Amino acid sequence: DVAGRLAGLTPGFAGADIANVCNEAAIVAARRKGESVTMDDFEKATDRIIGGLESNKIMSHDEKSIVAHHEAGHAVAGWFLEHADPLLKVTIIPRASGALGYAQYLPKEVFLRTQDQIMDIVKMALAGRAAEEVFFGRVTTGASDDLKRVTQLVYSTIQVYGMNSRVGQLAFPRDPNEMPGEQKPYSDATAEAMDEEARNIVDEAYTKTVELITEKKDEVETLAKLLLEKETITHDDVIDAIGNRPFKGHSVYDDFVSHRKADRAKKEEQQDETQEEKTEEKNELTPGLAI
Repeated sequence: DVAGRLAGLTPGFAGADIANVCNEAAIVAARRKGESVTMDDFEKATDRIIGGLESNKIMSHDEKSIVAHHEAGHAVAGWFLEHADPLLKVTIIPRASGALGYAQYLPKEVFLRTQDQIMDIVKMALAGRAAEEVFFGRVTTGASDDLKRVTQLVYSTIQVYGMNSRVGQLAFPRDPNEMPGEQKPYSDATAEAMDEEARNIVDEAYTKTVELITEKKDEVETLAKLLLEKETITHDDVIDAIGNRPFKGHSVYDDFVSHRKADRAKKEEQQDETQEEKTEEKNELTPGLAI
């Protein structure tokens, strides 16, 4: 069921985006001289469309180590936070977009989220910086995009979704066409309260994230070493390294995992058959004719 699995990999994609993935998958298949487009081709194409082209940037070993622990922090947090999206693939190969690492998750399309679910996403976004602090005792500029996302999510819970007890059941959505200096629909005191609440929420989430990374320090180190060795690891590598997720997955995730297991078993079976055929051919060679 390629269509169903591709739908799980591309939540929120428009028709044109999916067409780009299909075209890219065909190119990937042609490069390996395949007779048909496989699911692996679609996964590589999705990786390229979402993450961008790979870059030839040269990083020092120290920088690679920081990026590896940063991405491993995201991966482990997502693995052990119930409402975070499970990891599909993570790489420390730089991208042309400027990103030094890239992680792809298997999200589910949901239309309603609770505050606890949003906070798990916030913690996963903060986990990269938390890993830097736990392992290196300092933080870098690598978390800039994560912090932008965290700020947007936390302010949304306060200003849009009415999830803050101090501000109350009020909504002040931001107008994208708003000009600097325009009168806001709330007082300076309310604006100050929003800022204080946002800062407190993020500080509390970061403290809990540091505690999680400290608790799962061995798992983070294991994935970071694996990333430094292989540069790109998949969902299967994570399971082999730190075990299964301790939570029941959603239907798209369960379907993906079951198909991955079936594909993996099929590949191993084909490899065994090929090895047996080679062994049989070798044994059937006539000693006097062997070169």
